[in-house]
Amino acid sequence: MEIKARLWQQAKDAQAAARRLAATRTAVKNEALLAMAEALTDEMPEILAANDEDWEAARRRGMKNSFLDRLHLDEGRIKAMADGLRQTAALPDPVGEGIASTVRPNGLEIRQVRVPLGVVGIIYEARPNVTADAAGLCLKSGNAVLLRGGSEALRSNRTIARLLARAADEAGIPHGAVAFVDSSDRQAVNVMLGLTGLLDVIIPRGGAGLIQRVVQESTVPVIETGAGICHTYVDAGADLDMAEAIAVNAKTSRPAVCNAMETLLVHEGEAAAFLPRIAAVMEKRGVELRGCEKSRAVVSTMAAATEEDWATEYDDLILAVRVVRGIEEAISHINRYNTGHSETIVTRDLARARRFQQEVDAAAVYVNASTRFTDGLEFGFGAEIGISTQKLHVRGPMGLDALTSTKYLVYGEGQVRENTPAPSETCGGCGA
Repeated sequence: MEIKARLWQQAKDAQAAARRLAATRTAVKNEALLAMAEALTDEMPEILAANDEDWEAARRRGMKNSFLDRLHLDEGRIKAMADGLRQTAALPDPVGEGIASTVRPNGLEIRQVRVPLGVVGIIYEARPNVTADAAGLCLKSGNAVLLRGGSEALRSNRTIARLLARAADEAGIPHGAVAFVDSSDRQAVNVMLGLTGLLDVIIPRGGAGLIQRVVQESTVPVIETGAGICHTYVDAGADLDMAEAIAVNAKTSRPAVCNAMETLLVHEGEAAAFLPRIAAVMEKRGVELRGCEKSRAVVSTMAAATEEDWATEYDDLILAVRVVRGIEEAISHINRYNTGHSETIVTRDLARARRFQQEVDAAAVYVNASTRFTDGLEFGFGAEIGISTQKLHVRGPMGLDALTSTKYLVYGEGQVRENTPAPSETCGGCGA
């Protein structure tokens, strides 16, 4: 079957499954999630074998280390995937949750409740854990999901998706609710982007190139999960021990993830004391430093930063460093170059902390903590479908609530509308 026909059928089946899944009892969904978690741990050798093949093929193609790290699975990461499914099972079911209610003067009772989005398409690169995270969150929130992972992780994703779908089916989830695009054909993405009326939303997860392609070409609504150009600002009078710990964690714990720090901003009053010590520890950890003129005047071993460095998500052990005159310049730099992801200030000053949080335009703005915490698991969501950097519908780590819309349930006792206002009195002048 040609790729277009195959994906159309998968999406059609997913749509039918989604309509049944929306009314599936919470207990059934939770049992399925636990069964899916057990399938991952029980079949761990099969998953690891598939992942080894993907990883070795990527290594032979010369993929950089940060990419290989994203691709790699081990026993600990598979157990973490299973734990994420179990945690999702333990979370409250958002479907049917009441958001607001009112009784109008005419006696109409109006309730607003959460409902599933329907069929969610996920297009992602490199990270096989997304297969489990997305499937689990979509299922719990009453959505069917169509998964399209990158060709570099095809064997891993195929194995994980097959195990998850089988476990879900056996637990009573409608068949087709967890679907995987088992193809490395790039045409598959083009087809998904055109499945208007079958997919309710597409969520891309990956590099800036993939995300922009989806945003620009999709006829299906898109929730944009942007790249992560994240900053740490070390304020005047900051605790430099704390600043060092936060900066090292933000840059080096996993440099290839979107919540890793890409630029370090340092108040000019702290540069002489802080830059030599942070340069020493970063260089020991293999981090290449690229600094502004003022930074290089303090640490001469830094390479010269270019304009491009301020606007680059390295996904690697490279760090841009800039000395700023104060918080105003720090905020201005961040709002010019950031991607709306995660930003942090290290400070002892409460007023400046509040100003930073108010004026920095990002999904998550921290005070005295690493940007690495921007994550669904760390935020208590069980897992995440992605980190939205847009402002409509959802923003930040996307858990169960982010995968729902709302519906109004209206109860009457025979009320009829007896008069119609003039168009000028209605929304948009439609004459309702």
